[in-house]
Amino acid sequence: AGAGSGSGAPGAGGRLPSRVLELVFSYLELSELRSCALVCKHWYRCLHGDENSEVWRSLCARSLAEEALRTDILCNLPSYKAKIRAFQHAFSTNDCSRNVYIKKNGFTLHRNPIAQSTDGARTKIGFSEGRHAWEVWWEGPLGTVAVIGIATKRAPMQCQGYVALLGSDDQSWGWNLVDNNLLHNGEVNGSFPQCNNAPKYQIGERIRVILDMEDKTLAFERGYEFLGVAFRGLPKVCLYPAVSAVYGNTEVTLVYLGKPLDG
Repeated sequence: AGAGSGSGAPGAGGRLPSRVLELVFSYLELSELRSCALVCKHWYRCLHGDENSEVWRSLCARSLAEEALRTDILCNLPSYKAKIRAFQHAFSTNDCSRNVYIKKNGFTLHRNPIAQSTDGARTKIGFSEGRHAWEVWWEGPLGTVAVIGIATKRAPMQCQGYVALLGSDDQSWGWNLVDNNLLHNGEVNGSFPQCNNAPKYQIGERIRVILDMEDKTLAFERGYEFLGVAFRGLPKVCLYPAVSAVYGNTEVTLVYLGKPLDG
């Protein structure tokens, strides 16, 4: 259809009204939508012009668990498209300790009550460029060690004993929320944040993690208060959001936010 139109658009499809395109797109999966966005500017604008369009709402309803959409897990994400992106960047069900599992909501890690084990998880996607922010919070007791941070693909996600697994070698960087120590290469890199009588972490409190691969820094925010840069001089390798936990039946949720908002 539309052969020889000479318009540079892909036949009649390129000239379909946005409402019709949107209806068709709302039946497609993410990989197919990515291909559609490359067809022409009209299709691209139709897909990405409105992040709350029927296309993204429909994909959200099909891809995300009802619990994730019904509860406040994704409350800081402004659009359906952002929720889809967060799911793409959630904890990996295949790249975690055998003693944890990812709950049906797709964003929360549950640690089974295994004695003398420290257990972690990485997200599905890592970063080697750009600036990225995500939220992470504990929804159960911290125990003696509860670490949030980043790890390469080579960092172990399980070890014996109750230890600060993130930061235990040169492949990961972590902040232990229990004693406020920064950890890397098996050493304590000082306490964080650098202030007197820093408040202890409260269960349910969302910590915002900001990874800047251009400046090679990792920073943290709590309650929209910038706590400062925790690590500098990060290597130019692919780094994954990660956590490690020791307490039986504790739960940790991680939600990717996208590009950090400055200010």
